[in-house]
Amino acid sequence: MKNTLTVTQGHAQFPALCRKEKTSAITRNGEVVAFIVPRKRMAGLLEQMEILANPDAMAAIKRAKSGKTVDHPLSALDEEYQVKSMIWRSAVS
Repeated sequence: MKNTLTVTQGHAQFPALCRKEKTSAITRNGEVVAFIVPRKRMAGLLEQMEILANPDAMAAIKRAKSGKTVDHPLSALDEEYQVKSMIWRSAVS
């Protein structure tokens, strides 16, 4: 990793490291003990972890990769919304 600092350096530069858009490795005695990860990067990693931990999402990804999915036009969503909207309006009236 390019941006590697010791614990002492990381402590001294912490505010500046928090503003950077690059991940920084923090070392103690030459061994990486921590990372400072930018917020956007961390949010992306957490989202990926949630997807990977979701069996339904993983099954959908597997189906998509195998070509066993069916594409629908976006207009299908509009049609479904209109039907639900009409049902809701009649229930409220």
